[in-house]
Amino acid sequence: MAAMPMLLSADSTVVLALIAAAIIPVLLALTMTHLLSSRRPPPRRRLPPSPPGLPVIGHLHLLLRSPAHRTFHELSSRLGPLIHIRLGSTRCVVANSAAVARELIHRHDAAISGRPVTALARLFSYGSAGFAFTPYGPRWRLLRRLCVSEVLAPRTVERLRPLRRAAMAPLLGNLLAAAARGEAADLTAELVRFSNAAIIRMVAGDAPPGVADEAPDVVKAVTALLGAFSVEDYVPLCRGWDLQGLRRKAAGVHRRFDALLEQMIRQKEEARERRRRGGAIVGHEQEDDKQAPATCERNKDLLDILLEKAEDEAAEVKLTRENIKAFITDVVTAGSDSSAATVEWMLAELINHPEAMRKVREEIDAAVGGDNNRIIGEADLPRLPYLQAAFKETLRLHPGAPIAHRVSAAEVTAGGFTVPSGTAVFINVWAIGRDPAFWEDPLAFRPERFMPGGAAAGVGVEPRGGQHFQLMPFGGGRRGCPGVGLAMQSVPAVLAALVQCFDWAVVDGETGGGLVDMEESDVGLVCARKHSLLLRPTARLNPFPAVV
Repeated sequence: MAAMPMLLSADSTVVLALIAAAIIPVLLALTMTHLLSSRRPPPRRRLPPSPPGLPVIGHLHLLLRSPAHRTFHELSSRLGPLIHIRLGSTRCVVANSAAVARELIHRHDAAISGRPVTALARLFSYGSAGFAFTPYGPRWRLLRRLCVSEVLAPRTVERLRPLRRAAMAPLLGNLLAAAARGEAADLTAELVRFSNAAIIRMVAGDAPPGVADEAPDVVKAVTALLGAFSVEDYVPLCRGWDLQGLRRKAAGVHRRFDALLEQMIRQKEEARERRRRGGAIVGHEQEDDKQAPATCERNKDLLDILLEKAEDEAAEVKLTRENIKAFITDVVTAGSDSSAATVEWMLAELINHPEAMRKVREEIDAAVGGDNNRIIGEADLPRLPYLQAAFKETLRLHPGAPIAHRVSAAEVTAGGFTVPSGTAVFINVWAIGRDPAFWEDPLAFRPERFMPGGAAAGVGVEPRGGQHFQLMPFGGGRRGCPGVGLAMQSVPAVLAALVQCFDWAVVDGETGGGLVDMEESDVGLVCARKHSLLLRPTARLNPFPAVV
């Protein structure tokens, strides 16, 4: 799901200082303009409360202290659940409670379904050719329909399960090797590598080894740039200067990523052409070969689906090459680092709560028959209710995208205040998951709240109809993340395998008392841990089962 970039990094402090020095000569003019405008009759609309701001930069300076979602949460404790801020020249409102989020999405979803497109997002989305950054309207609806009914449909997620399963073998193999050596493993790096590999396998199961090897680093660079704060997007005086060097860096990363996408697409096109010449392309098999279509259907990956749609003259959406590349970019950037970070947060929470870890492990051992002769998988999830409760509790406390970002296309009202047209609308998903109006002891990690009889039993995370707005880690309404089904299948299954296969010990120096440090990073698109998760694994299973 797309989210607001984390504001601000340490380098941004220097940039803002330079900006302040450059704009001193214009402050007098701005002050005179303000004095003149103050003589005009005040507008009738009532904006949400706002903290004191500065000329030109507005409230950007307030976001230097901590991650934006924490700053917004702190401001709301003083000003109320809906606040108004100005980031440079951008007017913004921030919803920090489930009640305000419900009002905005339930009553005004269509009016706030726009999404801002930064210069870097426009570059990596090939001019908004994918579903994530396409302006809200008829074409966006067609692209999203294609996404939810074909690209990330439940049957597609199920069909690609073997590819995700195969990507787990190197992860468990690396951890088993570290256990045999008695060494610590960098779970952060291992999970990012696994997540990227799994996504690439789903995109192109037959991707050449060179692509699979290079893709993780390039995907990580793309995600980091999409989550970077760019002064140019907020301060008009800085546009065109590239003071942070982001556009220059992004151009190089984009060239690398585009080359990888072209290599995967060309290989797929050549393979499809060979099958076409041989009369075996999917959908054109001999009618007496009843098994061939099912076999080919099972082997289709995401690129196969998109290329078929591009070749279909009767398709409702005519896909271009740029559409295909942008679709793949959307899927890869939304589903790689966020999935890895969620597994990492969940494992860290379970290590810090031994009783919850014990319950998860006992449930897993029971599901596989007690003798641990096979590794748990996605098919076992219906028999793991406590694991799924722990997953929801992790999403509540550590949503992958802490802030959902919209733009209002029309003036709306919420919480008794006016949200003008063209306003950036931030929904603070992180704060909503800790809203004391809905959550008892909101800072505690307590999976039991989602179990039968718990206060949150039956609360789901679906971003569309019937949504519980007190838990919205995948956003909400029309712009909710279409990959929720994939995440709910893949992420808890990976965590289950890690818990089943290994005991985990915190490396000395992580924190005192054998606990994992839970400090958040303040940069990037994803809400991740600040420090790498270094753990010493010990294999629980002997002999160690193969991943099948």
